[in-house]
Amino acid sequence: MAPVTRGPGVGARPYCVLVNSPPTQDRWGLPLGVGAFLLWGGMPLFFPLLEPAGSLEIIAHRVVWSLVFCAVLLAATRGFGGLVAAVRSPRTLGILAAASALIVTNWTVYVYGVLSGHVLDAALGYFINPLLTVLLGVVVLRERLRPAQWVAVAFGAVAVVVISTGVGGLPWIALALAGSFGTYSLLKNRVGRTVGALPGLAVETAVATPVALAYLAWLVAVGSSTFGVHGVGHALLLAATGIITGLPLLLFSGAARRLPLSVVGMLQYLGPALQFLFGLLVFGEHMSATRWTGFGLVWVALAVLTVDGTRAARAARLGSVEPTTVVTRT
Repeated sequence: MAPVTRGPGVGARPYCVLVNSPPTQDRWGLPLGVGAFLLWGGMPLFFPLLEPAGSLEIIAHRVVWSLVFCAVLLAATRGFGGLVAAVRSPRTLGILAAASALIVTNWTVYVYGVLSGHVLDAALGYFINPLLTVLLGVVVLRERLRPAQWVAVAFGAVAVVVISTGVGGLPWIALALAGSFGTYSLLKNRVGRTVGALPGLAVETAVATPVALAYLAWLVAVGSSTFGVHGVGHALLLAATGIITGLPLLLFSGAARRLPLSVVGMLQYLGPALQFLFGLLVFGEHMSATRWTGFGLVWVALAVLTVDGTRAARAARLGSVEPTTVVTRT
């Protein structure tokens, strides 16, 4: 209920109404968001099930079956209009083609990291991603950072240096994941208002599908394909990569429309947090003192970034409230 106050007046009962009262939060927003990030966070448990398929074969199947999944959903929801509109715009198609290259690169590095015993590095990449996104805003979009954001970025940079010193080289898996996904997000932001999540993924996978099909055909020709060779269960798991890819994206898209941006921002840490726990507790990856220090610095940076973002969002929300309107009842 909007707040009501009495004001001066002769023979009147005026009251003030805040015109921009915040809407009631959709009760499905949080479950959808948590579901999306639980699926993303649990992916390290899924990809080892696809062995003996290698990283590139898994990604090729992921591309093809994601396109199939998108086509089925677009047909079921009669959403081909958005797909056609995206394809007809040369600018939009070009941006989505570039986004396709980036997301396929991201998928490939991630699957390689999981299958090669670097789940912790993958988790680190997605922890670093928000910091890199802030930095991309400065470099590409010429945005000005607030002091707290600079502090967060500095902590992130120090963390990379510390971890690099401890492992004897740059954590390239983490940096490749953060860089590819951060740039992908930037490109998607350019078309996000005109292209929905499902049509966008359909275009991105359609662009990559010819290359994926050619690679799968080559594997069959040289006798290296695992699809159909290791039983029906293995083939079904490879086909399920389409659902594993598309379902969390759809859940997240639904959550993003229902939740405040601040809540979505907090939920994004659930995925890498789960990946970190799986890498540490399930896969038994080693965490040296140096790596603990590096991860700790990243978590401090994210805490600073989150607090600053929450304060900025609150200030912007309060500043956007329209002046109260006085309605007089006689």
